Amino acid sequence: MNETSALVILFAAVFTNNILLSNFLGVCSFIACSGQIRTALGLGTAVTFVMTMTTMLNFVIYHFVLMPLGLDHLTFIVFIAVIAAFVQFVEMFVERFSPRLYFALGIFLPLITVNCAILGASLFMIIRDYSFVQSVGFGWGGGLGWTLAIVLMAGLRQKMRYSNIPEPFKGVPIAMIVTGVLAMVFMGFAGMMSIQ
Repeated sequence: MNETSALVILFAAVFTNNILLSNFLGVCSFIACSGQIRTALGLGTAVTFVMTMTTMLNFVIYHFVLMPLGLDHLTFIVFIAVIAAFVQFVEMFVERFSPRLYFALGIFLPLITVNCAILGASLFMIIRDYSFVQSVGFGWGGGLGWTLAIVLMAGLRQKMRYSNIPEPFKGVPIAMIVTGVLAMVFMGFAGMMSIQ
């Protein structure tokens, strides 16, 4: 069993082992929804909620249902089903209480279901042999790290609208370049703490 503190895992998941900038999981919705800070924050909040809750549920299902019954070969299917159920809940909630955010996120809100960062968090907790509390810390930290990255990117993209960017680099190309620079910036935290 991994002995790392849940608080260390949480901070490492936000900064040093950011699931988006270290593992490049969840990049497609990151690039597509990072045009406005409000949209980015809304999607990041939804991803954080789904990642935290599904990591907790998937831990319980894996350790208390799948493993004892010898059904660990169904892990991927079960994890994706749990993620899909939570995304449906979040989608209904956002549509009911924030229609503007619902329409701003468009197709990317239901696509949280297939956001590989969320599935990755559930799989990493198994691979790294985390306890329940560590899994919650990792899920929450992973979501917060993803949110931090997308909000930073949205702020930078809003500033870049007023910059003199060469025509071939406008849009997605400059976004990919900035994402690479952000990843290098977050690598600067690597000496502080690391999780494996």
